[in-house]
Amino acid sequence: MRTRVRGWRWRRNSLRRRSDVVEACTVTVIAMLLLVGAPLATVAAGWWAHDATEAKAAAQRAERHRMHAVVVEDAPPAVPTTPGGKEHMYWVKVRWTVPGEGPRTGSARVPAGTLRGESAGVWVDTRGRSVGPPLNGTAVWQHTVTTGALTGGCVAAVVLVTHFLVRRITGRHRLAEWEREWARMGPEWGRRTA
Repeated sequence: MRTRVRGWRWRRNSLRRRSDVVEACTVTVIAMLLLVGAPLATVAAGWWAHDATEAKAAAQRAERHRMHAVVVEDAPPAVPTTPGGKEHMYWVKVRWTVPGEGPRTGSARVPAGTLRGESAGVWVDTRGRSVGPPLNGTAVWQHTVTTGALTGGCVAAVVLVTHFLVRRITGRHRLAEWEREWARMGPEWGRRTA
């Protein structure tokens, strides 16, 4: 029957090798990095990403505004959808007037079946160019969660790969130590049993 002795790598005994101590220390460090370091990195990266994305969204909200435009071309007709399905949106050419600069043309997303001459909304920047809508709260949180999760996953992956490499190196050193010890003690064992 096999029994497992906890902490045997830390105790002083004749079977313990330096590689055993190194491996035990690395296991402790790896456990701490996985249990404390990875979650802290996840939270820190998420917090940083949230602040940066929120600042970007605020700058976009200050710079962009919605204007009324006139649809220049017809949008494709609506396709049949299942009940409760989302309305199809298409990019079509629209025209709007920037005060003091004259008419501009660009693209805007409109519902399927929108006809020429109908009005649509278009987001423009301070120069009057057509741009996308500013980031909303959902986009900010999606970026925050994605950045945090990717950072935590990458930290955990690096820690686990490092642990694998350290175990491999310490395993080689352990075998070399056992080989040296066997070369020293093997001849004595042969004499006693012969």
